[in-house]
Amino acid sequence: MFSHGGLVQLLAKRIYNWARTDHRRYTLGLFAMGNTGSNHRGIPQGKGPNAVGCTDFMMDHTAQGSFFRLYYPCQETAKPDRPDWVPCVAYFNGLADFMKINRSLSERIFNYLFGSFKIPASLDAPFKSNEKCPVVIFSHGLGAFRTLYSAICAELASQGFIVASVEHRDESASATYYLREKTESEKADKTVSITSTSAQDTLIEEWMYYRNLQHGENEFTLRNKQVKQRADECILALDKLMEINSGIPVQNVLKSKFDWTTLENSMDLCRIAAVGHSFGGATVIEALCKDVKFKCGVALDAWMFPLDDEIFPRVKQPIFFINSEKFQWAGNISRMKKLDSAVIQRKMITIRGTVHQSFPDFTFLTGNWIGKLMKLKGEIDSQIAMDLCNQATLAFLQRHLGLHKNFDQWDALIDGQDPNLIQGTNVTLLQSAI
Repeated sequence: MFSHGGLVQLLAKRIYNWARTDHRRYTLGLFAMGNTGSNHRGIPQGKGPNAVGCTDFMMDHTAQGSFFRLYYPCQETAKPDRPDWVPCVAYFNGLADFMKINRSLSERIFNYLFGSFKIPASLDAPFKSNEKCPVVIFSHGLGAFRTLYSAICAELASQGFIVASVEHRDESASATYYLREKTESEKADKTVSITSTSAQDTLIEEWMYYRNLQHGENEFTLRNKQVKQRADECILALDKLMEINSGIPVQNVLKSKFDWTTLENSMDLCRIAAVGHSFGGATVIEALCKDVKFKCGVALDAWMFPLDDEIFPRVKQPIFFINSEKFQWAGNISRMKKLDSAVIQRKMITIRGTVHQSFPDFTFLTGNWIGKLMKLKGEIDSQIAMDLCNQATLAFLQRHLGLHKNFDQWDALIDGQDPNLIQGTNVTLLQSAI
């Protein structure tokens, strides 16, 4: 399962097994820096004309509510408050639990490697845009969570988009949480409230962790159920943004300084797209099928297994597949090809020298040695690969959302016209597979 859509599961196991001895823990520190020096590592900031803000939104504290990280154009501040890339240790603990490895050692390893990194956005900064913003709903991969694709989301926000990065509650995230009412004993225990992120003293965090496939369980049945829930969660996030845009009062149950009323009438709701990676790529296709408010979709190294064949002819919007060179295989590509259409634009490119993890932020946070050892980096420079991905995405969004920007300067990338791109796929397909 790790090779078919997993994001950080394989990473957790490899790092843990490799770093269990004191000698290797020392070596891990050297490898983490790589041959470029640790001071050069970090998630790149957006390259567009706008400063980027971010905030978290949880509507309805139950597991059925909506939970997402919002990225948006913001006012520039002299000393922006950069949030932690990993919001809290529970996300590392979630990785340890489902991999059946020791929490305390795993926590130290992950904190050492990744605990100091920040999101390239200003937490709760005031919203600012000179025009209505197109909207993107982003769906993360298997074993990920809402903050792990900040290089992509921050770039889109810097270019004028409002982006909601959904944290899925289908038990495909390594960890997530909702809020429940405190019991009477918890209300009496004054220390309990310290652990809660809620703005209400009566609520406390309830954590949900990744659900492993059970022995003898049919994997398609599980993943198909999850992809349907994931699409519903993307649609719910969009519904919440539409309410916010219309001025309907919404209550964010999380502690936040962000003024949500400033987003009233800020969004261009005729220009909405879905973007996602791996399992999130399949979620994009499911969401497009379920809701025509999504005008197009971008699927990054999509894992097609969870989708019903019957939905393919029902998807009417343009789709752009941006693949890595090392992840894809004939069966997966043949399912993408089922979406080919003579009348609806369906495009596919492959970025040379990339691996499946070239899309999440991990690729920027390790040096070359450990990055390639853990398959977080490909042969291509991570920044070059991310720029190609983002620029091709922006060109496609301009074309199919009718944006009046300068993203059409990258139109050639949509057709794979760059030395680092392959038009279509590098995977050889037998005619029978197609």
